[in-house]
Amino acid sequence: MPAADPPPSLAVIAADVEARLRTVLDAETARWTAFDEDLGDPLQHIGRLVLGGGKRLRPSFCHWGFVGAGGHPDDRRIVDAGAALELMHAFALFHDDVMDDAVSRRGTPTTHTVFARTHAGAGWAGESRRFGEGVAILVGDLAFVMADELLLDAPRDAWAIWNELRTELNIGQLLDILGSVRGDRRLDKAERICRYKSGKYTVERPLHLGAVLAAPDRSAELLPALSAYGLPLGDAFQMRDDVMGAFGDEVVTGKPVGGDLREGKPTPLLARAVASATPAQRRVLDRVGAADLADADIAAMQEVIVDTGALADLEAQIAALTHEAIIAIKMAPITGPSKAELIALAHYVSRRNV
Repeated sequence: MPAADPPPSLAVIAADVEARLRTVLDAETARWTAFDEDLGDPLQHIGRLVLGGGKRLRPSFCHWGFVGAGGHPDDRRIVDAGAALELMHAFALFHDDVMDDAVSRRGTPTTHTVFARTHAGAGWAGESRRFGEGVAILVGDLAFVMADELLLDAPRDAWAIWNELRTELNIGQLLDILGSVRGDRRLDKAERICRYKSGKYTVERPLHLGAVLAAPDRSAELLPALSAYGLPLGDAFQMRDDVMGAFGDEVVTGKPVGGDLREGKPTPLLARAVASATPAQRRVLDRVGAADLADADIAAMQEVIVDTGALADLEAQIAALTHEAIIAIKMAPITGPSKAELIALAHYVSRRNV
């Protein structure tokens, strides 16, 4: 199935959010470099990440949840919420890159890698790796705080959703690293990780946040209807990520080919392959996550995933989940224009190639 183009509204929402992010980051950088110029380089890495690309999906889902619940599309509160979601996502990426020991993100060196090299080149005291990771973790924490500051005036119901989003994200990441080191290949566990480490905080919770900002008195009506769309689509979103993580083109994705296979990620794609593998194929898959994998090993694993039918099965599941989400949003008690935009987003996130 060919990749779907992003809906035009995504670029409009992204431009508003990026302008807000630039204002926030410029102010914070000016404030803290005036205090101590050594803070300039670390703070610039937040801007490098949040202004250096990205799909802006979370702000878009939040926006259409807000508008769908009756909010005005030009309300600045929803722009602040979108910017907060992007800073929260940046926090997760800074930490995720450290946990995965990733060397690149969107085609450029990761923050912990950059600062480890700086440390080594300058001959500073201590271990370069630990210094780089420490800086990246703290930079991520600063992005986390900046996200909160953008929501200071949000109502209590919105904060409840925001807190749940953050908790679920961290729970998902914790399950992910446990599954990776244990070589867990159970499908139910992989699907749980898929939902909690990415799907919920990408689609369902941003929709909830937008809806509650617009119509907190309609939460009981709106949130279940939005979950009926957001949960299956969030799963489809992460499953598409899993396909790209195993087969994606490095030039397109900005990540090494077969990154999830190199890192031993417990994905639904890999779980399906293991469940259907012959003993010989299983021996190939048993090396997923090994420290000495060569490109030929990755190619062999990819071949097994295809030959077992796991890739075709996951593609069918992605299509079924997307269809389920579209049916659900057509029935949701939200405005017609928002339904149309959310249907377009469903096609895009489930069929994207980056």
